[in-house]
Amino acid sequence: MDYVLRFFDYSNFKGWPDKIEEVTYHWKNDKERFIKEVKRKKIEILIGNIPATAYDTFVQIAKELPHVRFVPSLETQFPNKSKENVTLFAKKHNLAIPKTEIFYDKEEGYEYLKKAKYPQIIKRSYGPSNYGGYFVHKADSFKEAKELLDEKKYNPIYTQDAIPLKYSGDLRVMLIGHKPVCAFWRFSEEGGWITNTSQGGSMSYEKVPMNALELAVKVSKAAKAEYWACDIGIDKNTDKPYIIECATAFAAFPYIRDWICQYLMWDFSEGRFPKPHVPLFSWEELGKIDSSLLRTMRHIGFSKYKPSCDGTWYINEKTDKYDMEKAELSNPSDVPDSIEPKNLPIKKELLKPSQSDQNCAISKVNLNNATLTEIMTLHAMEEELALEICEYIKENTITDSSDLLDIESIDEQMIESWSDDLEDMRFDINSANLEDLKSIKGISDKLAQNILDEKSKIGKFTSIYELKNINGVGKSKFAELKARLSIGE
Repeated sequence: MDYVLRFFDYSNFKGWPDKIEEVTYHWKNDKERFIKEVKRKKIEILIGNIPATAYDTFVQIAKELPHVRFVPSLETQFPNKSKENVTLFAKKHNLAIPKTEIFYDKEEGYEYLKKAKYPQIIKRSYGPSNYGGYFVHKADSFKEAKELLDEKKYNPIYTQDAIPLKYSGDLRVMLIGHKPVCAFWRFSEEGGWITNTSQGGSMSYEKVPMNALELAVKVSKAAKAEYWACDIGIDKNTDKPYIIECATAFAAFPYIRDWICQYLMWDFSEGRFPKPHVPLFSWEELGKIDSSLLRTMRHIGFSKYKPSCDGTWYINEKTDKYDMEKAELSNPSDVPDSIEPKNLPIKKELLKPSQSDQNCAISKVNLNNATLTEIMTLHAMEEELALEICEYIKENTITDSSDLLDIESIDEQMIESWSDDLEDMRFDINSANLEDLKSIKGISDKLAQNILDEKSKIGKFTSIYELKNINGVGKSKFAELKARLSIGE
């Protein structure tokens, strides 16, 4: 049996005995070619998260591949597409969410906002269910709400009553087979309200309340999800938990991706592979490890508790009330009815038929000038992470892919998987000015000036090894510069 990876690496499926195939959807009217490749390789299961902007295309692809199991299913991934879909999913399954209104008629939306209770949380609806907070806004009055919407032109208008958050934070809960395997608080920075760590928020793995875990399990089961994540807010006045976001697409350390794939191998092999054992609240101990080390750890396992005598079983209280379960298979009736107008322009664009069966030529990506769509073509890329990279490159010049390790949710395994798709991003030393050199990691203001002085002295560099002649460039510094600078043609 062949399995196709999209958001995992081969090493996550450690021990799988059969050949593992890989196919890639290339974003530019690639539907027919993709379908043909899946059929040619006789693939029976496609594993991975579908980017929000390709969701409607993959609904069509799934109809052309009725004997292929998508993991997670298209129905399970319905909330990934938009915040509107998260709301429709929650309402269909009677899940607790903040009061939410969605308006495709702008004037109707403005009439509602004139009478709404403030503050309101206004979000861009279309796109991934988790934007890292980049398209989430708080309005304290109708005047602020209208000015925001006039500027952003969000369609539809998606607005929620703000929850008075307990501890000024929310919770991220990750589940595998409906069992919570990682959970943590996310707190906003001082004076702020956005809790996403990509925007200055902080984290704590301590004292995650059980009612939040219970809600996350209920949501995961409603989605019939093999793996899942929820963002949960707890009302500080009532202690009631509410779903803020939920999706199969979420940033996770490599060891969690290992657990997901161990679970999938248990599912696919009908129990011949062992199901991963992850004790409830184990995240409290793992969270004590520095994140820079934790993101490099792989294949973490836990032994199961075995009582030493009959009495021990009764003396020790069992607190782990959850076990991983096999997710139910989805069916089309699991998808909520859409409230989207049939003439919505973006829908016409998404459902445009393929114009060519030819393979798409994919150019390599230079992160320093890449668009969000280009970054999304990288292997295993999530839109939330792509947005983080976009924010990072606004403030930094990338000359080596290892620079991305500054972003907490990126690890060496991910960078290695992108290596074939990234351009040589080294900076041409002969075309660089002072500000260019100062923006490159490892080059101080003084060294930048020394490099320019040397270039002025010799006219131009003809060999990278001429950098060794510069005062302050020793063996280790030269090795660092060689990885970041080049000699242009």
